[in-house]
Amino acid sequence: PYYVDLNQNLFLQASLHSSDPNLMVFVDTCVASPDPSNFRTLTYELIRSGCVKDPTYSSYYSPYSNVARFAFNAFSFVNRYSSVYLQCELVVCRYNDYSSRCYQGCVSRFKRKAGS
Repeated sequence: PYYVDLNQNLFLQASLHSSDPNLMVFVDTCVASPDPSNFRTLTYELIRSGCVKDPTYSSYYSPYSNVARFAFNAFSFVNRYSSVYLQCELVVCRYNDYSSRCYQGCVSRFKRKAGS
């Protein structure tokens, strides 16, 4: 466990370890939950499909394409839970493949009606 105070900035880094230097990593989704085995019922979204959901979430520059850096403020779930667990989904793409998911940024999916 990592202990922090409420509203303290948390800085995170995800690294891709590969022998291929032409890969990059992109933070797609990060969800927090008080239950480490359930990230569907009681959750808090920091970022979803590349779209920032929490106003304290920030991504940071990394000189390496295989490293993603981001931060957010520590928060609590209605002061009833002493621990918060984080689950993040990252995407690995080819560096400079501008049609890949890594270069699309925030992706909003719109539902369409099934009419004619």
